[in-house]
Amino acid sequence: MAVLRWRVAAGILSAGLALGVAELVAAFIRSESAPMYVLGSTVVDHTPDGLRGWAISTFGTADKTVLFVCMGIAAVLVAGLAGALERVDRATGSTLLVFFGLVAAFLAAERYGFLAAIPTVIGVAAGVYALRVLTEQIADAFPGAPSEVSAPATSPSGRTTSPSPSSPQVHPGSTASIASETSGAQSDSDAPERADRLQAPGSTRSDAVTAAHTDTAAAARADTPADPPSEAGDGSSRTTGPQRRDLLRGLAVTGGVAVLAGVGGRLFGARRGDVSAERAAVVLPRPTEPGISLLPDADLRVPGLTPYITANDDFYRIDTALFLPQVSIEDWSLRIHGMVDREIRIGWADLARRPVVERLITLACVSNPVNGDLIGNALWRGYRLDELLAEAGPHADADMVLSRSKDGWTAGSPLAVLTDGRDALLAVGMNGEPLPVSHGYPARLVVPGLYGYVSATKWVTELEVTRFDRATAYWTRRGWSAHGPIKTGTRIDTPRGRVRRPPGRVPVAGVAWAQHRGITAVEVQIDDGDWRPARLSTEQSIDTWRQWVYDWDATPGTHTLRARATDGTGETQTADRRDVIPDGATGHPTLTLTIG
Repeated sequence: MAVLRWRVAAGILSAGLALGVAELVAAFIRSESAPMYVLGSTVVDHTPDGLRGWAISTFGTADKTVLFVCMGIAAVLVAGLAGALERVDRATGSTLLVFFGLVAAFLAAERYGFLAAIPTVIGVAAGVYALRVLTEQIADAFPGAPSEVSAPATSPSGRTTSPSPSSPQVHPGSTASIASETSGAQSDSDAPERADRLQAPGSTRSDAVTAAHTDTAAAARADTPADPPSEAGDGSSRTTGPQRRDLLRGLAVTGGVAVLAGVGGRLFGARRGDVSAERAAVVLPRPTEPGISLLPDADLRVPGLTPYITANDDFYRIDTALFLPQVSIEDWSLRIHGMVDREIRIGWADLARRPVVERLITLACVSNPVNGDLIGNALWRGYRLDELLAEAGPHADADMVLSRSKDGWTAGSPLAVLTDGRDALLAVGMNGEPLPVSHGYPARLVVPGLYGYVSATKWVTELEVTRFDRATAYWTRRGWSAHGPIKTGTRIDTPRGRVRRPPGRVPVAGVAWAQHRGITAVEVQIDDGDWRPARLSTEQSIDTWRQWVYDWDATPGTHTLRARATDGTGETQTADRRDVIPDGATGHPTLTLTIG
């Protein structure tokens, strides 16, 4: 078991070196071509919808962190197995590392081009070399370990004899080997003389020679000091001081280089294309219309209630990008093409000559579960999409706009929605500052009334005017609805069910939404009683959520609270509870809490 632990450690550190070196090389080619990012992106692309929906609803915006943790655990297990299987004369573990390396290299080349495979190839080569060296050091440090024992010797009679487990292993060219050969030669030269002395009456000379050899071997064993006690502790192997120090040094060097290469590659890659400094220097264009001011009571400011405007740092982030695209305004442009009269390309400088608008719009993720928090409201600044599309001249038979992100992600939006007069925007600002990199800097789409998976393309670079029967976007290829209109919904923010409350007046408050239709009523039900109207905040816009509060005179006991909303068309939120797949969750938010 002691030797096995050393082998597993060697495998893990060698694989760590492979990943670290690959990370460092990727920093000079394309940071997202590092194997962990490539494999992670592949997992994201091919995860079954049910599992993906569960992960998002369970972990929310921490889903990517959980993915990397799970991948790290899997990598450690595979690396440990590779180390356990590796032997000096059997490179099974190295073969396993090469197999996974080839898979990662192929996926990288398929996703980003041939050059993207280079980091994985170089990293795996370094990892395999380290594993081979460490395996040889383990063999030297534990010479009696299984499968590390030298080949059986052949006796003069032709029979093979295995070396004794207690006998030290002697390597050709070592001091022990030279001494053994010298003493052996001397013993053989003295053997005839001893044979003459040992020959007894009636015996043959060959018997005497054999006896002489036996006598010489016994004397040699008597002069040889006893082996030191086994350091392995299990009787299967021993370590020798210098060899063990070499092994420890090899493991330390491998681990140190792995950490330095990985951390250095990550930091260098992040700084190499980092646009944070550029973003900080960007001055947003001023709106051509008067600025927006919050109406009185648009924000009820009830303790525990979500603020009307969501801060940038608190705004939910759900996307497929494991590595945030770093797009400079010097390189960015928006291409509008496809079924249009004229293809146009708009650069960052071109936007400065266009009218700028600012709108409050609530965005929601289709994976938001009932009573979930994957929704947020912000003040967006940008350019009207209907005006940009009009310049290109969409054909009469076109019905879809396929938007494409810098990282290749796509969303399909109904052309009619983008051109029906609502405030669909090419946004460049969020809550008074340039878009955060994690939310699409330098430009993204914001469309009120559609779930983000069919509209909210970050790092947007293309708008292709096409048809739904000719093109399919990222999520619709995976079974989600093609059009994605937001459903009427509400959420209970306060009180929280985990907190015991005293009897008396308890504010029950939350937010309700039905973008581009507006909210006209919210009702609350206590246990199985009648539905009671809640007080609504002032409606700032039909494209944003509205806050609500119901003052409940709570009595002792355990109670169940429910809420439902009614939108501007008169449709009331359904009680039918359904999962997020394929077009968003439905059902009443429910809260159970104890009073007294």
